[in-house]
Amino acid sequence: MLAQRVLAGVAAGTAMGGAALAQATYPDRALRLVVGYPPGGASDLFARLLATHMASRFGQSVVVENRPGGGAVLASETVARAPADGYTILHVDNGILTYNPALYGRLPYDPDRDLTGIGFIGRFPLFLMVRPDHTANTFAEMVTRSKNGTLSYASPGVASPHHLAMEMAKRRTGLEASHVPYRGTPAAVQDLLAGNVECAVVDCATGTPYIAAGRVKTLCCFSEVRSPTAQQVPTLRELGFGNAVAYGWQGMSVAAATPAPMVAKLNEALLAAVAAADVQARFRDLGIENRASTPAEFAAFVAQENAEWRPLIRELGIKLDS
Repeated sequence: MLAQRVLAGVAAGTAMGGAALAQATYPDRALRLVVGYPPGGASDLFARLLATHMASRFGQSVVVENRPGGGAVLASETVARAPADGYTILHVDNGILTYNPALYGRLPYDPDRDLTGIGFIGRFPLFLMVRPDHTANTFAEMVTRSKNGTLSYASPGVASPHHLAMEMAKRRTGLEASHVPYRGTPAAVQDLLAGNVECAVVDCATGTPYIAAGRVKTLCCFSEVRSPTAQQVPTLRELGFGNAVAYGWQGMSVAAATPAPMVAKLNEALLAAVAAADVQARFRDLGIENRASTPAEFAAFVAQENAEWRPLIRELGIKLDS
């Protein structure tokens, strides 16, 4: 019995020593950054940009792996079930961490239990746009125009931040409009310009160049304050709808049991990547809002989003499964 206890103690000590060594030398091989959307979209583009900077800091490759499917559920499950060793990272957003538990009756992962946040990337302001020749020049005129029951709006997909922001705005402002989902924001904007849909909810990453070029008329912004890249566009809050605020946002997470020292190293690398001159220039040009956050601060931000959006999604009755 004594021998067994001694052997067990040696084994436990060896395991603890191995874990400490793994944390001390982390990372000593390539990491992968899983993105739940196809190549070419805003999530993919920013994931690749940040991965390049994180790789430089770590001295190890950070390989972006696109695993689109089912509202990023496939990608989320992949990371939630991966070894909690800090080598598999998930590029997260509103949908993955906040919306999906309200949108799906059953999920193969629980973001609150199975994932832990690394940090915040940025918030993407959302705009309501029409063509330059549209008869509505203000949001109030659009609300009046919508009462004839024929208004339609485009978004980059069902249950996207754009779609849910508009459904929230409809409920809180009296706007009436039917939803026309597209496969991505660029497709929605192109159909708006072609006259196939009357208005569109567009994020700053896609919409800012169109606003700057005068190719669209922008009736409102869903942010708390005006976007620095579109100072002429009023917020819904300014227009008297104080509780009509919404953003798209992005961050990074790992499996929940990942040791805190590894999460801290990932957070440091993410903060350095976001602070890089080329990333900051891109954010400024597109009007993306960002702030440095610790894992704890990011967790608090997500909890606040969950408290706001999950009850609203259930009230709206939007579901992605039966």
